[in-house]
Amino acid sequence: MNPTAYLLDIIKFALAGLIVFFAAWFFIKEYLDQRFNFRMIELKKESVKHSLPLRLQAYERTVLFLERISPSNMLLRLHVPGISAKEMQTLIVSDIRAEYQHNISQQLYVSATTWNVVKKIKDDTVRIVNSASGALPDNATGADLSKSILIHLAGLESENPYDIALNIVKKDVQALF
Repeated sequence: MNPTAYLLDIIKFALAGLIVFFAAWFFIKEYLDQRFNFRMIELKKESVKHSLPLRLQAYERTVLFLERISPSNMLLRLHVPGISAKEMQTLIVSDIRAEYQHNISQQLYVSATTWNVVKKIKDDTVRIVNSASGALPDNATGADLSKSILIHLAGLESENPYDIALNIVKKDVQALF
């Protein structure tokens, strides 16, 4: 047999094999891509199904945190008759920080905007308590501090910041559905 003819036969068979291979690859790749995309959609649905309850619980805990550090609620809860203003300040600030530490993991499930609002409210509340305490005389009582904090909140020109924060959380929850 002629070596040139033999080489041409090998090239023909190799070329035919390559054409069949690439045609099969094109169709199989398309099928595999569709299967992969379908599987990814199924995994996302499954993930949402399992994470949605956790996210809703995190938003619930965030609302509870905001309600608990709201001065009108917090001052009633932490009221101790006969306590000095400095002791009340310490009690309030430590309670706010403990509540925050207890709920810090919720930031994994709430939006970054919501968590930033929660942090700002916490910091602003501590700042309000500290400035109200600093403005009182040394012999002031816890009741005086409570009254000073509530007067400060009543004097704010804008809407209650705790209500604004709660509305932001509610909008985030509504966006989930």
